[in-house]
Amino acid sequence: MLVRPVKAFALLSTGLLSGAFGYGAVNVAYAFRIVPLDVRLTFHTALMQVNGVVMQTLMALAVISSLALAVMTRAVPRLLAAGAAVLAVTSFLVTRFGNVPINGQIKRWAVTSAPANHATILQRWEAFHVVRTATAFVAFLLIVLLVFVGDRRKKRSSAG
Repeated sequence: MLVRPVKAFALLSTGLLSGAFGYGAVNVAYAFRIVPLDVRLTFHTALMQVNGVVMQTLMALAVISSLALAVMTRAVPRLLAAGAAVLAVTSFLVTRFGNVPINGQIKRWAVTSAPANHATILQRWEAFHVVRTATAFVAFLLIVLLVFVGDRRKKRSSAG
């Protein structure tokens, strides 16, 4: 009985995570590239203060709901849910060990000045962001497949 609401929650949490990272990759990262460096550094610092709590919560919810589904299901749905959980954890690890240290550098640059190689460091931040966005998106797709496969099986068994 609990599988259905957990599926819905996993769909919601992985979708929100994917969407938030995707919006950042498409809109925010593009805006960062076209504004002056001091504007980017100031905005990036302010954005990260809010994003820290929001994104960590979304990543945790995506991991927990996907793991719950992996425990509650069997066969292909279990593999899909476990894969989604692994990908959500990967998004977290890339964020924690890739983006967050660079965010710390950006925070310092906002009150001092950026080093000569700042463009390379900012490109590395964007590369990490693309990776975490892709892993979150694929996690969402796996949960979508899990929901679709489950619904399809139910329709087939009720028709037969």
